[in-house]
Amino acid sequence: RIPSGSMEPTLVVGDFIFVKKFSYGLRLPVTETKIIETGEPKLGDVVVFRLPSDPKINYIKRVVGLPGDEVSYERHRLTINGTSMDLSPNGEIFENAPVYLEDLDGRVHEILIHDPGHSKQDGMYVVPEGEYLMMGDNRDRSKDSRYIGTIPEKYLVGEAVRVWMHFIPWNMPDWARIGTKIE
Repeated sequence: RIPSGSMEPTLVVGDFIFVKKFSYGLRLPVTETKIIETGEPKLGDVVVFRLPSDPKINYIKRVVGLPGDEVSYERHRLTINGTSMDLSPNGEIFENAPVYLEDLDGRVHEILIHDPGHSKQDGMYVVPEGEYLMMGDNRDRSKDSRYIGTIPEKYLVGEAVRVWMHFIPWNMPDWARIGTKIE
């Protein structure tokens, strides 16, 4: 279940998601030791991972930097290895914030920017080997790699692929969200 709004508008509070735990390797139960390599995260994947500072807590964010990448975040725009990622308004408003389309090397998705004139944690991030830089799609309200650091591969749980249920207690399920592919 998605607990907060850090991935809005892609995921919203009340979404229950299907996670492919074998996307990035087959692991033994309990020890989490990888026994079979099945793939690696790609730029733009939405990934569930265990928080390195407290591995009992699962987080969900988007991969914006791969091992060895140099990622700049300035005025809400990502530049990866010297290439600026396209960012354009799509004309929609979600919860009083403008929605933008971000293109991460061909993978287009929506992000929220609450304060277009001011972005948080601007800077250059160098992704260590074996680790990933993650950001939430609600860029101004996401506690992501800009705050918690890069995520080592051993903490990856799997790729979020679909919303399998949307339900908030005391409300009817949002049937339109059920089965939605996570872009």
